[in-house]
Amino acid sequence: MKKIVCFLLISGLSFSQQKNVKITNLPPKTEDTVFPLVSYSQNPRVEQKINTFLQVDQLEHIPGAEGNPFKKVFAGKTSYANYVYFYSWKKIDSPKNILSIAIDGEASGAYPEGFSIWRNFDLRTGNYINALDLFRSDAVKTVENLIQKRVKKEIDDFLVKLKSEKNPSNEVEGQIGLYEECYTEYGLDDIGFYFTKDKLVFIAPRCSNHAMRALDELDSHVVEIAFKDLEKYWSPYAKNLVSGSEQLDQTSFRNKLYKGKIDGKYPLTVLIKRLYDEKDGEASFNASCWYDKNKKLIEWNGNIKGNHISITESEFYSEEARQWMVTGLVEADVKGGKITGTWQNYKTKKYLNLELEEL
Repeated sequence: MKKIVCFLLISGLSFSQQKNVKITNLPPKTEDTVFPLVSYSQNPRVEQKINTFLQVDQLEHIPGAEGNPFKKVFAGKTSYANYVYFYSWKKIDSPKNILSIAIDGEASGAYPEGFSIWRNFDLRTGNYINALDLFRSDAVKTVENLIQKRVKKEIDDFLVKLKSEKNPSNEVEGQIGLYEECYTEYGLDDIGFYFTKDKLVFIAPRCSNHAMRALDELDSHVVEIAFKDLEKYWSPYAKNLVSGSEQLDQTSFRNKLYKGKIDGKYPLTVLIKRLYDEKDGEASFNASCWYDKNKKLIEWNGNIKGNHISITESEFYSEEARQWMVTGLVEADVKGGKITGTWQNYKTKKYLNLELEEL
């Protein structure tokens, strides 16, 4: 009887926490701007972090800045695509501590192309959930291999079917060539994912490029793995996250929001993005930074080695010089949830103190 009461209590808490998360549409809503705006009455700080991440990450818009938040994506002036339209979003039914959102839209570069992305957040902190934080460092390769093997099997099974045709058409021969050359060695940082109540769902990239997409019947590769089959690989962070525990664990530097000041008097916020080319404790990364006063995005491109980061700051792109123009240099150390060091004015060479703390 005690076990039943305990289960009902936990289930009730989980339901209550998810019930407090509301998602509406970021205004102005049109058929091309259906973008999620999260409301979380239980924790406004978490709400603010999630909305800041989503809008800076996808719209390159800072919440609270003047103007239409979709201005850049509609004008094709974001750093990642020419034009972007958002058509729908969906809140996925996930464990107590997790908010998983699916977003669908279309991006127009050389070719217009539909896309789906998934964003997962820790409702205890508001932090973006990184796939690499979910697994022990010595288990990451094992999990990546599990996903790669399932994708490879799906492709191999389809190849058997294609090759069984006695008089294959040109289209079928094109498909065979496409799938025989398909790259499947993706790491966790390159794979989309989201949580359901009892599974982690990975979405590996499709085999085709833009030009070959019409031949790609398989499209993206969906791999579902039950939590119970991943338990032996979980990091302590993942165990607490998925189980509904309030115990917080340290997670990586990637995709974190930091807030602080330069020279003790210029408030700024920084969104660290993903890390690249990680090897032997060293990696490159990029970030978006903005001063709270003017809310204008500034690019940071950096390198982290051990706990030390070196950053080049660029405020604008010169069409004439065809390059980002350097405005500052940062040398700092990451310790716990803090970044401390110096910011140097590139023109005057003057050094100022930099202090940031994880939001």
